[in-house]
Amino acid sequence: MACFTVPTTAAIVVTAIRKKIPAKYHVDWLLLMLWGGVLMLIVDHLHSGELVPYPPFLTAGIDAIIPEVLEVGVPMTIIVFLMWGLMVSVANRWDQKKEFAAEARSS
Repeated sequence: MACFTVPTTAAIVVTAIRKKIPAKYHVDWLLLMLWGGVLMLIVDHLHSGELVPYPPFLTAGIDAIIPEVLEVGVPMTIIVFLMWGLMVSVANRWDQKKEFAAEARSS
């Protein structure tokens, strides 16, 4: 129902501060993952009728929305951040190995 609100909020915040994040952290990867997931979730919720294009927009009551946000939205967003961190870690380690190999060949 409303699980997409957590990654949407995260995507908005990261988009707002992206220029302050160093390039080595590949923030564009995170934004693609977040906004792509948000778009997918919105389409899914529209298709299932849980989200409608008129007020109140969400078809469930607040008593159903809060638990879903906490049980689905938060863990899903944490997993996206963890996967992004893993991708950045692997990419930066890969770059370090390439630099080390280039230095070894040149000396």
